[in-house]
Amino acid sequence: METKQIVVIGAGPAGLTAAIELLKRGHAVTVLEATDRIGGISQTVRYGGNRMDIGGHRFFSKDERVNRWWAELMPLQGAPAWDDKLLNAEKAFAPVGPDPEETDRVMLVRDRVSRIYFQRHFFDYPISLKWSTLRSMGLITTLRAGFSYLFSCVRKLPETSLENFYINRFGRVLYSMFFESYTEKVWGRHPSKISADWGAQRVKGLSIRAILKDILRRLLGTGGEVETSLIERFFYPKLGPGQLWELAAAEVKTLGGEIKMNCPVTALEARDDRIVALRCEEAGEERRLTPDAVFSSMPVRELMDDLSGVEVPKEIKEAADTLPYRDFITVGLLVKDLLIRNDTKRRTVKNRVPDCWIYVQDKDVKLGRVQIFNNWSPYMVKDPENTVWMGLEYFCDEGDELWSKTDEELVDLAKGEIERIGIARAADVLDAHAERIRKAYPAYFDGYAHMDAIVRFLDGFENLYCIGRNGQHRYNNMDHSMATAFAAVEILERGGGDKTALWQVNTEQSYHEEKEAGR
Repeated sequence: METKQIVVIGAGPAGLTAAIELLKRGHAVTVLEATDRIGGISQTVRYGGNRMDIGGHRFFSKDERVNRWWAELMPLQGAPAWDDKLLNAEKAFAPVGPDPEETDRVMLVRDRVSRIYFQRHFFDYPISLKWSTLRSMGLITTLRAGFSYLFSCVRKLPETSLENFYINRFGRVLYSMFFESYTEKVWGRHPSKISADWGAQRVKGLSIRAILKDILRRLLGTGGEVETSLIERFFYPKLGPGQLWELAAAEVKTLGGEIKMNCPVTALEARDDRIVALRCEEAGEERRLTPDAVFSSMPVRELMDDLSGVEVPKEIKEAADTLPYRDFITVGLLVKDLLIRNDTKRRTVKNRVPDCWIYVQDKDVKLGRVQIFNNWSPYMVKDPENTVWMGLEYFCDEGDELWSKTDEELVDLAKGEIERIGIARAADVLDAHAERIRKAYPAYFDGYAHMDAIVRFLDGFENLYCIGRNGQHRYNNMDHSMATAFAAVEILERGGGDKTALWQVNTEQSYHEEKEAGR
C-alpha cells in the first residue's frame, strides 16, 4: 500500500499499539496526547521513590498477538525477583531471560491474589466454596446463600439489569453481600439501573456453577479452560505498567513516528463521509493537520463534540451528550505496616497479606478498593521490606464533592477509613499522595442505550477508526484495547470498508483472558 499520513489520538495502550503497527507497515504516524503522561489509565505515577499503578493492570491474555507484542518489548524474567529469593518461591521462569535484580527491562511472574474484605473478614474473589469462606459467613448465612442460589437456578430473572445478571449467577444473598454495595460505589448507580451488558462483558461465564466446575477440574486433574477471574498468575512489568508503555512510546520514535504531548485535539473537520482535517492545540497555538486516516482513542462524547462540517442527527447528538463516565481518585499511603495479617497458606514478606487487590464491601466507608503495590512488584516500593505502599481507590464524578476535595482532605479521608475498617493505623502513615483520573470508566447507562446508533454514525466516516476503552465507550481490559488497534490496522490495510470486526473485540461469550490450564 501507499504510505499514508495517519494521526493517532491518545498515547494509551490502544493508541501506541496502533502507532507501532502502522509504522511497521510503512505509514507516517503522529500521535497526539492531551496530557503530559504516557499510558492513559495504564500509566505509572512516580512519587517519593515509590510507584503507583493507576487502576491495577494484570498482563495476561488469550490473544497470542498481544502476548507476543508484550514479550517483544519486555522479556520474561529468567531469575528470581527480590521477594522470590527471600521466600525461595517456586516459579517457572523463562529458560533464558533477564535477572530482575540486575536489569529493569523485564516482565515478572506474579501471583494473582484478590479478595473481598467485608466486616473485617476476607472472602475469596470471586466467591469460592472453601471452608474459610463458609466459616466467615457463618452457618445461617451459608444456608441462606445456598438456598438462594438454588432458587436462582430454578427461577431465572429477565436480564434487564446488572442486578438481575448477578442474582441469576450467584443468588440474591451473595449478590447483596458481595456485589451490590461495591458496584454502586464504582458506578454511582444501583445495579438495578445499570445495563446487564457490563456484567456480560466483565464476568461472562463466571458464576457459582463455574466455580464448582473449576474445583472439580482441579480435583480430577482434567485440564480445560479456566475462567478469567480464576487465573492464578500473571505477568507484570518490573516498574509497573507505565514502564511498558513508555518503552512503546520510545519504539514509536525509533520507528520514525512522532508523539506530541500536551497536545489536545480541539476539532475534527468532516466533509461527506471523511475526516478531512484535524485541529489541535500545541504550545498555546492552534495547528491544523490533514491526515489520510484518524485512529481515535479519545472519549466518544468529546469526539462527537469536536466534529464540525457535518450535521449530526438530533437523537444521536443527545445520546452522545449523555454518554456517562466514572472518574476515580487513588490515594497512595506509605505505612510502616498493616493491621491485617496473612491468614492464607502463602508465604509472604513479614507474613503480610498476599493480595494485589482488596475489594472493600463495607457500606460505611467510601473506599472501594485497595492495591498493595508491594505485591504487584517489590520494585514499585522504595523500601519493600520495612514499608507497605498502598493505593486506596475512590470512585466519583468529576466536579462532585469527593473530586473537589483538596489533596490534604483526601489523605485525611483515606487515613481515617483504613483505620476504621482495620487495615492499618492512621498514625503509621509515613507519606501520602493523591491522583485524580478523568473518564477512567465508560459507564453502561443513560446515553449508552443508544450506543449502536452512535457507532453506525461514526462508522459512516470511512477514514475514522475508533479504538480503545474510551474510543469505543467500552470497559475493555488493556489487551482488548490493543486488540481493537490490531483490528483497525487490518481494516485500513485491506483498503477500509466494513468495520464490524473492530467493534466485535471483547463481545464474544468466551473471555479473551481464558487460558487452557497449565499453559
